[in-house]
Amino acid sequence: MGGKIDAVITGITDVFLTIPPMALALAVSAVLAPTLQNCIIAISFGWWPWYTRLIRGQVLSLKEESFVEASRAIGAGSLYIAFKEILPNCIAIIIVKATLDFGYAILTGATLGFLGLGVRPPTPEWGTMISHGRIYLPYMWWLTAFPGLAIAVTVLGFNLLGDGLRDVFDVRIE
Repeated sequence: MGGKIDAVITGITDVFLTIPPMALALAVSAVLAPTLQNCIIAISFGWWPWYTRLIRGQVLSLKEESFVEASRAIGAGSLYIAFKEILPNCIAIIIVKATLDFGYAILTGATLGFLGLGVRPPTPEWGTMISHGRIYLPYMWWLTAFPGLAIAVTVLGFNLLGDGLRDVFDVRIE
């Protein structure tokens, strides 16, 4: 890890980290057609720099560990070390971060749907349901309340899952 490729990727990542993920998602959604696939692409586009930075930090930390040095000492190649030593030790933190970010992705998708930049009807989407139900709010409050409650419960569920996975994978927690 290091060198020119690392410097270029880190520079590009740093530029994207200066832009809020919601702003990137809004910009990408405005350019693409309003489909579920494009909504997922827009949300992913806003979050890849955070994962790039996380993985880079993990790799830089792990490459100095004794088990990597031991693999080098017995003559293991760079690809072997990357895929058999470093990658398995990065997976846990990526899984935990992803489950915690699913909640944010759901909120972002609902926001895009509410603003009319997400998935369009007849595809069901909670943000779109809330947007369409707000004009009926005084008469039929449940049209907005239940999709909002579904968002809240789902986000809470993913956050609890992420916390639980962190507790399982983190060896420092007793």
